[in-house]
Amino acid sequence: MKHYTLTAAVLTLAAGAANAGEIERSGDPTQILFEKGKNYIEFSVATVSPTVKGNNISPAVPAGPTGNIARDFQNYAFGYKYQLNDRVALAFVVDEPVGADVSYAPGRTAFFSGSNATVDSFAVSGLVKYQATDRVSVYGGLKLESLKGNISINSPFIPAIFNYNLTVDNDYKLGYIAGAAYEIPDIALRVALTYESKIEHDFRDNNGDKFDVEIPQAITLNAQTGIAKDTLLFGSVRWREWSQFEVTPLDFFNQTMPLTGGSSIASGPSDIITYTLGVGRRFSKNWSGAFVLGYEKDKGDVVGNLSGKDGFISYGLAATYETESWEVTAGVQYFDIGSAQTTGPGANLSSFTGSDAIAFGMKFGFHF
Repeated sequence: MKHYTLTAAVLTLAAGAANAGEIERSGDPTQILFEKGKNYIEFSVATVSPTVKGNNISPAVPAGPTGNIARDFQNYAFGYKYQLNDRVALAFVVDEPVGADVSYAPGRTAFFSGSNATVDSFAVSGLVKYQATDRVSVYGGLKLESLKGNISINSPFIPAIFNYNLTVDNDYKLGYIAGAAYEIPDIALRVALTYESKIEHDFRDNNGDKFDVEIPQAITLNAQTGIAKDTLLFGSVRWREWSQFEVTPLDFFNQTMPLTGGSSIASGPSDIITYTLGVGRRFSKNWSGAFVLGYEKDKGDVVGNLSGKDGFISYGLAATYETESWEVTAGVQYFDIGSAQTTGPGANLSSFTGSDAIAFGMKFGFHF
């Protein structure tokens, strides 16, 4: 049984969903280094349909419901791994690590009716793994990440304070990745710990003043082991320092100063830990399947008006068809998104409850 292939495929589909911490859309890119064979290429795509709706809870603001503020989106990734020799493997990964697409429908009486925000990213990671012993390996590399965004805030109730528009073009910055793994191939055991550095992007507001946006550091623990013939238990724990994430252009901060003392457009109130746990099973020579659970704690944070979510529980199913040279995985995940409250001038504004999302994904892998 190709334990590594099955695990990587399922976790790729899990990571493609929109609901991991804050604006994260993909996770640890290093697991391709553990694919077997001389050459390996993979391509994955996920499409996500979230529903995040809120209702006004502020007696001071005569606003109505928000409607669904989260748009459908697609996420893509590509990877190539080359086994240079018995000890050294090289890999190249292209993905979209973070993103957001939020829109308050126009024409409503919601506080931010007509507001929208998008965040787009693109990252290229170059990786190398060195097999120090039969069981111990170390790996690392560099990540070049681009980030851009657009925001349009519309406040029909207090336009002089909150109406605001900003577009920032791609900013390219480097980060690094480092990790180590321990394996016992006979029982398909592997434990891998990966560190990803923070990446600070530099932008300018409408007045030309600089402001930074930090995509924060992360630590991921991936683990798997065989628990019976043709059966694999796998999971991951991913921590990311989202409390360091903040989007605060100086002109927006100064514009909101009279009413709020200065505001951020978006910020991460807490660090976030994302858990996954799954089991994979081979049913025949060509067919395998897996079931995976995901979890982020609902912290009870007051979140930004461009978020509307706090934690989740997810349930996913995936099936893989494989031959000696290629495999195809298809999967689906359902996300029960945690309730959240957003804040505004002097009081909480909206309560988001009953939110959910469904994600569909496919992954194609080729060994040659």
